[in-house]
Amino acid sequence: MHRLSSTTHDNTDKTMWQSFFQRRLVHCSLSLMKKKGKTPAEQRWMLRQRKDPYVKASHAQHFRCRSAFKLLEIDDKFHLLQPGYGVVDCGAAPGAWSQVAVQRVNSDGADPESPFGTVVGIDLLNIPPLDGAHFLSSHDVTDPSTHTKLLELLPGGQAHVILSDMAPNASGFKEMDHERLIRMCFSLLDLAEKILKPGGSLICKYWDGALAQKLQEKLSGVFGSVRTLKPNASRKDSAEKYFFAQMYKKPMR
Repeated sequence: MHRLSSTTHDNTDKTMWQSFFQRRLVHCSLSLMKKKGKTPAEQRWMLRQRKDPYVKASHAQHFRCRSAFKLLEIDDKFHLLQPGYGVVDCGAAPGAWSQVAVQRVNSDGADPESPFGTVVGIDLLNIPPLDGAHFLSSHDVTDPSTHTKLLELLPGGQAHVILSDMAPNASGFKEMDHERLIRMCFSLLDLAEKILKPGGSLICKYWDGALAQKLQEKLSGVFGSVRTLKPNASRKDSAEKYFFAQMYKKPMR
């Protein structure tokens, strides 16, 4: 994998991020909106960002967005990301979860004494490069051609962990958005059948609602343990939760 020196990488990354956040509003932006004539909703968002300790911490620790602290909290408690592991990060943009995964599985080789892991991120959006990660930008996680690329990139064609912080663009209709996200989570089970090692783990975000129980039941059918998590970094007023599934049992055919 091509690697830049730390100084060159930092300068390149800074330039890319300035351009990236000017072009797109992603689900966890680090920049404040620069648009004139802000609406009350935009003003509330800006005020929340300024006061959010996780936003401040993400700047201080050079994470691409605050969501990094959700995965850090989960991994600190359950130790699912180990040096040498293969990790697939679904809905990876802008790359904060991949940053955490790179550190924890040593895919950038920062610790030469530990096994080198592999991190592959997937998103329909563009994901700026990250040392230690291979990104499949403009790729659909449900597309068979994406699955084929994952099989090529992962050592032995298998991952130890599948991560998913992906979510659809909000329509404003709560039940519709909930259903769309649950469908996206179900697609991860198809992906798991192709690439997840027996005994592997899956984390997927969902929005609480009527179909969450069906998703949990489906996960329980192929994982030995399924629990619900609400990390401290998840905003208290958000319906966002995570299923953490462990001990994958590949379905019999």
